[in-house]
Amino acid sequence: MVVFSNSNAYSWITPGIHTSSISNRSSSAVVSCLSFTSMDHTTVTIDSSSLEHASVSRRTNAIASNGAALSSSTSWNFIQKAAAAALDAGERALTLHEQQHPRPKTVDPALQIAGNFSPVPEHPAEHTLPVMGKIPESIQGVYVRNGANPLFEPQSGHHFFDGDGMIHAVKFADGEATYACRFTETQRLVQERALGRPIFPKAIGELHGHTGIARLLLFYARGLFKLVDSDHGMGVANAGLVYFNQRLLAMSEDDLPYHVRVTPNGDLETVGRYDFDGRLDSTMIAHPKVDPVSGEMFALSYDVIKKPYLKYFRFSREGKKSDDVEIPVAEPTMMHDFAITDKFVIIPDQQVVFKMSEMIRGGSPVVYQKDKVSRFGVLDKYAKDAFAIKWVEVPNCFCFHLWNAWEETETNEIVVIGSCMTPADSIFNECDEGLKSVLSEIRLNLVTGKSTRRPIMSDADQVNLEAGMVNRNKLGRKTQFAYLAIAEPWPRVSGFAKVDLLTGEVMKFIYGDNKYGGEPLFLPKSPNPESEDDGYVLVFTHNEKSWKSELQIVNATNLQLEATIQLPSRVPYGLHGTFISAKDLENQA
Repeated sequence: MVVFSNSNAYSWITPGIHTSSISNRSSSAVVSCLSFTSMDHTTVTIDSSSLEHASVSRRTNAIASNGAALSSSTSWNFIQKAAAAALDAGERALTLHEQQHPRPKTVDPALQIAGNFSPVPEHPAEHTLPVMGKIPESIQGVYVRNGANPLFEPQSGHHFFDGDGMIHAVKFADGEATYACRFTETQRLVQERALGRPIFPKAIGELHGHTGIARLLLFYARGLFKLVDSDHGMGVANAGLVYFNQRLLAMSEDDLPYHVRVTPNGDLETVGRYDFDGRLDSTMIAHPKVDPVSGEMFALSYDVIKKPYLKYFRFSREGKKSDDVEIPVAEPTMMHDFAITDKFVIIPDQQVVFKMSEMIRGGSPVVYQKDKVSRFGVLDKYAKDAFAIKWVEVPNCFCFHLWNAWEETETNEIVVIGSCMTPADSIFNECDEGLKSVLSEIRLNLVTGKSTRRPIMSDADQVNLEAGMVNRNKLGRKTQFAYLAIAEPWPRVSGFAKVDLLTGEVMKFIYGDNKYGGEPLFLPKSPNPESEDDGYVLVFTHNEKSWKSELQIVNATNLQLEATIQLPSRVPYGLHGTFISAKDLENQA
């Protein structure tokens, strides 16, 4: 079963089956004409008469659900209410048109949020959870993991990454565990909840081709009539989490981060959109890097519309932001992740780019540009401009995530560890070729300007590895081990692998028994453990037969299960997480 919010209350539906409702209301046509031509050359024109007709037609499909929500606001004047009614009717007609054509698998909500990818309601803090085994004494604090969890049932195309951000938290204290999950109260979610329906365009699921352009026009028209406010963020905050400067920050690369506080009883509350005292005025990617030695945080921001397309900046340990450094790239490029070393920042400029003009041609704005040569930029971490950046070409390489990087001064090389993904755009665009994600060592020679790339594991051990980490106390320095999700059978995760980055040796922990999970989090036993792998791996798992979820704690040295915490709520497969120590929890801002 899937739970979606419907007029601020939850209704239960079967995965892949849309709820039915009926809309029967009149509307005043404020928009005189909206016309577009679809990919099959069918022209759809929505004029005032069709808006009037659409508004009074009885509909038995999802798009009519909450259709009157916008025009029911008592705070709007007559013109706003009339505009809302007309725009709502136009959107319903547009969605009806979309439903007449098959959706690509990558934006079909029946596939993208089916099974345990489907959303759950919030769950308040629940204490003293059942534990099988023993929680290690060194684990004191809270494990938090982010994920996409749509509040409302999708009315149109939907990609898994489009969902509203929800954080799942397990707090540890003296051998006992508390669980809670809460939405991050983004400006987008707050407005949509008040309106009783999804209203903001979904960046991946909806913005395809001519109908995507039409949805953008509808949204901007609502903005002109002040029916919706996009000036204070449109992001979903569903991807990354970082604890920095006494704050837990929830992030997606389409907005500023959101400050979320963990309460003393283990619950979660959103403080608000966080701009670092007014210094951050652009989006920030969901994978900033905190240097474990200096305590500084380094980040990127990219723009898909206007120059500068890419900016780099850093924050002092106290949260003071540096000036932006404009990174010269020829076009808007997907910069989901990057890496740092002791001295440098490593910036990938790869083959997945944004071409908004493709929407005019009827396609997706996320494009795999085959004739582009991927390259990695190496820049001093404290550079005030990008004049000295050194670009090294790495042909046919697309790493969605980079796990670590370090300097090897004896060979004048930068070593980058990442998972090279093919097809490069397979997450975003439908293709027949199966996804392959190869853990790779990339060497950038700063003297010759050449690169080499090799798979770390043997052909016999090869599995798709995506989502994970190294010991974050050694980020930017040479590491021996990485802990990565085994993304098989895609898109599920059947276990995790502990990979020796130096020898290629692999140890696997398979969940088994119809269980699947997500990103493994490595938690050091202490700030200065005896060995790099002295610690534990924490991971949420879900049993697709019993429909129960749990948190597993695995000894990172020998991959033996230490404890299993039974959770009171289903935990959907999600994205990235972090751990906040008990000491840091006491000092939250």
